[in-house]
Amino acid sequence: MNELKEIRVNDQRLLLNDNLVKSSILPRAASELERDVVIQGDTIIEGAVYAKYFEIQKGKLEVQGAVFTQIELHVNTDAKGSAIFRKAVGSADSIVSLAPSYRVIFQGDVNAKQVKLRNAFIAGSIFADEIVLEDCVVIGGVFASLNLEINNSIIGTFNAPLARISKVVHLLLPSAFTVEKINAIPGTEMYNLSLADLGSLFKGQEQSKNSGKIKMSMEADELKSVLRSEDTQQIIRSYTVIGKVLAADLLDIDKFNNHFLLTAASLGSQLLRTYDLGIENGGEGKSLTIENISNFFFDILLGKIDIQEMSGEFSMKDIVEKFK
Repeated sequence: MNELKEIRVNDQRLLLNDNLVKSSILPRAASELERDVVIQGDTIIEGAVYAKYFEIQKGKLEVQGAVFTQIELHVNTDAKGSAIFRKAVGSADSIVSLAPSYRVIFQGDVNAKQVKLRNAFIAGSIFADEIVLEDCVVIGGVFASLNLEINNSIIGTFNAPLARISKVVHLLLPSAFTVEKINAIPGTEMYNLSLADLGSLFKGQEQSKNSGKIKMSMEADELKSVLRSEDTQQIIRSYTVIGKVLAADLLDIDKFNNHFLLTAASLGSQLLRTYDLGIENGGEGKSLTIENISNFFFDILLGKIDIQEMSGEFSMKDIVEKFK
């Protein structure tokens, strides 16, 4: 790669192709606030980036600092390659990556007015007015102030006034929230992975017998709460399996390392060393890097890793026996 220790451009478009940028790309004068950054090939940027418009045309990209755009961060729909953003990414307007052959990894939070992502991994959370996700994995939460659409994705949790889901949606946490009833396309399935043995699956071992995914019913698992104050009243709907999860904990089920796995993903850029889940039963150790974790969850999403299904039912007799 051609090493650039200092960025100096006279026009309003900075084109990067096979470059290692050793500094941040930040405006030094008012005129540079209108500068666009265009990635045309393999590029590494070791600092932060501010741009009016940030475009990715093709190639591998790594940005080690935070990124903010005045208008849009955009991945061309015909782009091929991958990008990893080590810190938070924000935009005053939109973040759009819908290329089916381009994998984007956000290792921090994503914040914009509008977020549309496909084939993306987000280790943090997403905050936006409108959010559309397809074939994505979000370890944290998805928080939309207006509209949310989720198609065939794995989500930590979500909270939105209006939510539309389709295909298969997995939740990593016990509950998700909306104001209006979820609009589910016919044939849509929603599963909760709170009691799945993700640690064993990550290490390539057999999952525990008392673990698995729980199929959620958007009718039976809906709880409606009314929040009141002196002046306002609001209805919140929660879709939850929290009772089943708490009962399972009372039965003292094996710990599945789920919390450790998810924490390693969300805090990966802040950890001083790389951890693993240990070696058991002659298996091989597997580092908890952001790349390994993202590949693991995409294997679940694509059906390459099958999680057994469990009913989520429990016996009060077994719980009582536990405390005798």
